[in-house]
Amino acid sequence: MIERIREARIKDLFFCILSAFLLILSFPDADISFLAWVGFVPLFFAVKNKPRIKAFLLAYLTGLIFWAGTIYWLVHVTLPGTILLVLYLALYFGFFGAIITKTFLKPTYYHPFVIPTVWVILEYIRSYLFTGFPWALLGYSQYRNLAVIQVADFTGVWGVSFLVVIANVAAKELITYRLKVSGYRYRAKQFFIVFLAGLIFVLSYGFFRLSEKRDGLGLKVCVVQGNIPQELKWASGSEGFILNRYALLTEEAARTKPDLIVWPEASSPAILGYDDALFENIFTLSRKIKIPLLIGAVVNDNGRYFNSALLIGRKATIVSRYDKLHLVPFGEYIPLKKFLPFLQVVVPIGDIDRGKEYTIFKTLSPEFRTTGSFSTLICFEDLFPELSRRFVKKGADFLVNITNDAWYKKTQAAAQHFQASVFRAVENHVFLLRSANTGISGFISPTGRIISLVQDENGEKLFVSGIETEQITLMRPRNLSFYSRYGDVFIFLLSIFAIYSIFRLAI
Repeated sequence: MIERIREARIKDLFFCILSAFLLILSFPDADISFLAWVGFVPLFFAVKNKPRIKAFLLAYLTGLIFWAGTIYWLVHVTLPGTILLVLYLALYFGFFGAIITKTFLKPTYYHPFVIPTVWVILEYIRSYLFTGFPWALLGYSQYRNLAVIQVADFTGVWGVSFLVVIANVAAKELITYRLKVSGYRYRAKQFFIVFLAGLIFVLSYGFFRLSEKRDGLGLKVCVVQGNIPQELKWASGSEGFILNRYALLTEEAARTKPDLIVWPEASSPAILGYDDALFENIFTLSRKIKIPLLIGAVVNDNGRYFNSALLIGRKATIVSRYDKLHLVPFGEYIPLKKFLPFLQVVVPIGDIDRGKEYTIFKTLSPEFRTTGSFSTLICFEDLFPELSRRFVKKGADFLVNITNDAWYKKTQAAAQHFQASVFRAVENHVFLLRSANTGISGFISPTGRIISLVQDENGEKLFVSGIETEQITLMRPRNLSFYSRYGDVFIFLLSIFAIYSIFRLAI
């Protein structure tokens, strides 16, 4: 008897570890996306019919391994912060296991839908609670499966996460099918038929969206990838090297005759309002190329510092400015710094102030034919669907993400970040352009197709310098998606279903 109990415990631990590794491998760099469709199955068997505390601990173990293997690159910034974040994020796995174990005790016609509902709501909470950490959402693992992700223009990324989890439930039902009594087997058949019908509907809609023809006005844009090492970005004496690197790349970009040239986040080594004499070098470059230039810069505004995007017009003046709205805790500011000063040891970085305006930039082609309105997402702002949605709803024809992922060295951090940008394009039916200091930089179509990326002759995308120019299409009239217009209706519906399920399961 004791030996049997020990074997069962070892099996449960093995299943938890297996789930964690399957899910890790579904994200970059392995990028084996189909593993996400079965990644939860071992965990389902491990937590099935377990007491809530035991189910929590088993799922928490899965979460610890998954997050440690997914965001390990944060150690390049902060080891204690990485450990604390992994311990925190694993809680969502734990809560997931503790909640769904009850659904296996009371199998009903609707219980298979409870499991993906719980997961998606937990993902949503994680994305906004304590300023939010919407990294490695399950749906992001499918960023290359274009037919599947088109549904995001209705549901957001949450719909794709829901579909992937429900596929895991269907796989689990199939595995256990022959072990169940006839009545349960009948319900399993019904559920699998419903799942297949839903999947066929999603794929049909996806292929329809991918086949649509899109006509509109053209705008030519060039993104610049400077590849400035993080240790040089703010090092005294490196200003000349950085400005020279960007000047050479920008002059190369100007020869492609674009309507707009984009530099990455904080690409200027000069702080506007503090190093104005040094900043004048950028204005001189602007006068030389006579092309609108969007740059990332730190701005000193009456003693307050902002992480900003500046649009410099053809007359070498700043015509518009956007100050970052969603700051990174422990990256750009220290939460509760006055009350808990010891928190500064987690990441010793100075304070940046939060912006207040949803800025819409405008650029005009040299022939005065095409006006393009766009908004800029700085750094991790492209992780937050609501932020992109609001920009588009306020009039942005396309989105630009400027970022600096050099902190995380040559790891999968940049590719994981890039996944989010794909979904912001699909959700809002807009082109999204990325200019990243060390990569990944390039162009994403409104269907999430990766059009082109900055890369060297060997196909290397990270820690290389270069430019990429593309013609993008601005839809006329503007074609707002359901998601752009109405936001997270899908989450609202899931919340109603969750409340209904709570009452039913409590009976």
